Amino acid sequence: MNAQDLTLNIAVNLGRLGRWVADGKIARISRFMEETENYLKQLEVAPKSEKFNKTFEIFKQKFSTLKNNRNYDDTWAEEILTWANILTHRAKLA
Repeated sequence: MNAQDLTLNIAVNLGRLGRWVADGKIARISRFMEETENYLKQLEVAPKSEKFNKTFEIFKQKFSTLKNNRNYDDTWAEEILTWANILTHRAKLA
């Protein structure tokens, strides 16, 4: 997969995670967090544009924080949905 496809896959997963947390359905979160981490590892080594790299570096840090925060509340859901939106729009720069 190329960087754009990986970025969009990450964004889709983040959207799912945010909706599930907002709805109180956290049973599948660990599976999709793991899948998202795998996409991140692939994206780490994939060729990316310089325009996308800054966003990617910031997202990696934020994702690490969110992944380690198991307080799945509305704030968590809002933050992850915001990143889903950002990555969806930035994917074309990847």
